[in-house]
Amino acid sequence: MIPEGIHWHRTAPPPPACERVESDLTADVVIVGAGLTGLRAAITLAEAGVDVAVLDAEKIGFGSSGRSGGQCNPIWRATPDDLRAKFGAAQAERLINTTLSAADDLFDDIRRYNVECEAEQNGWVQAAHTRNAADGLKRLHAAWAGVGAEITVQSKAETHAAVGSDAYDFSLHHAKGGFVQPMALTRGYAKAAKAAGARLYEEAPAQKIKQTGSKWRIETPQGSVTAEKVILATNAYTDDLWPGLRQTMLPMYSISLATAPLTPEQQATVLPGRKTIADTRLAIYYARYDAGNRLIFGCVGSNDSARTLGGVGRLMNGLHTVFPQLKDIGIECTWAGRIGVTQDMMPRMFEPAPGVLAGVGFSGRGIAMTSVMGRSLARKVLGGHNDDLPFPVSTINPIPFHEISRRMVPLMAPSMSVKDRAGVVWDRLKPDFSEKET
Repeated sequence: MIPEGIHWHRTAPPPPACERVESDLTADVVIVGAGLTGLRAAITLAEAGVDVAVLDAEKIGFGSSGRSGGQCNPIWRATPDDLRAKFGAAQAERLINTTLSAADDLFDDIRRYNVECEAEQNGWVQAAHTRNAADGLKRLHAAWAGVGAEITVQSKAETHAAVGSDAYDFSLHHAKGGFVQPMALTRGYAKAAKAAGARLYEEAPAQKIKQTGSKWRIETPQGSVTAEKVILATNAYTDDLWPGLRQTMLPMYSISLATAPLTPEQQATVLPGRKTIADTRLAIYYARYDAGNRLIFGCVGSNDSARTLGGVGRLMNGLHTVFPQLKDIGIECTWAGRIGVTQDMMPRMFEPAPGVLAGVGFSGRGIAMTSVMGRSLARKVLGGHNDDLPFPVSTINPIPFHEISRRMVPLMAPSMSVKDRAGVVWDRLKPDFSEKET
């Protein structure tokens, strides 16, 4: 049996030393959640001279930030016109411009803070698994290229060459994409935050939040932190600390495997340019290398174990479908992590009460957009106006029938896989009237 274990924990540099909350403390700002969002906010605030305390219920990077595929895929599924229709012209333009720079901003941060996280910005291939999906990608390309995104269309031959697979006949190449070792990035942000003066507290679950005059008190089992402002940055691991916040998103699951290191000959036929890949399936397949030349391959799972409801089987089937040349490759481990998914697949920035902010719901775009959100939350705390922020600031609006939907989540991965297989079969049966290679 393939062992379970989070691959990134095995290869990340050690974390900085952290404290425990063992008394009643004070700070200017308390951040709940020591993942990428919370730590990036802490860096900006601490550099501005703000006394910041960051709390995590577990260890730094315990949640999505230490479990994700680590792919920097910076373009939304929505088009710029979709964003304008949803948010209005001015807000949409801020979000569009921020999106166009998000990947470069992330890799600039990595260089600025000397974060050792195996960062490579070689591009992202977004591959269509059917002709209908290819039509959708063509529309996405036209929309985002029209506002200046560095995206190119790849023909059948170009797609096969870029991926090292004939599983896809059409793709987009996003030049700004790339990948990181996510736990290493998280720990690197933690080191930078601590170096700037932030205080980091692990194993300090926030059990209750209470307003005391103009301040807020976060209570933990062994003590508390009282601060003027609070940032909630718990994303898919959000509990009921603040009423209704958990219900603004659904917990989807990403499951991954790490292969044995590929030989040079295998590397020449699998993602030979060391780009990342993600396809258009509902139960999305994605892949990238790590620094040790292992292939990290993932898809959608059912809960916090990759083994649930055939998860490992889906992983292996996906790996062999996309890269049949790796049929006999060894598998070192599998793991799972939660993704906070909103109804429209867009993040949310909330201000549920004066002095309280939350940033959640990255919907599979967390590596690029958590840093954007962290900087935005910090800017808001420092007095920034809502009209200057890339994300709209709103009140909490829970998803209708959230509890029923949440209970159905474990069944979504296998059902999406069935739909994906049916879509591929139908695509093969449909007549192809085109005379030219797309």
